[in-house]
Amino acid sequence: MSTVDLTADTFTETISRDGIVLVDWWASWCGPCRMFAPVYDKAAEAHEDIVFAKVDTEAEQGLAAQAAITSIPTLMAFRDGILVFAQPGALPAPALEEVIAAVRGLDMDKVREELAEQDATSGA
Repeated sequence: MSTVDLTADTFTETISRDGIVLVDWWASWCGPCRMFAPVYDKAAEAHEDIVFAKVDTEAEQGLAAQAAITSIPTLMAFRDGILVFAQPGALPAPALEEVIAAVRGLDMDKVREELAEQDATSGA
């Protein structure tokens, strides 16, 4: 599967889906972003059940600001609409595969339970 370009109009709908959505925040002028792109694209081909999305931070500056992106590339992983991973920096292929395996292995009932506990203790 190829990657999907996200905009402010499509971001929330895409990350809210069931399953895993990875988001690569990048810019064309960013050297590490250009180095990470082929790694990300190759992973997208290998994991057809995962949505591999990209956000061009130059074209989508407002969206990048909303997501508090301060360094690129930044990789985010959403599962069932919940942000479960966010890390700046270009990942080598083995590290990206580790992230994918970790996100696949999450017990989402436990994640939801922990989030509910955090909300309860923070008074949210």
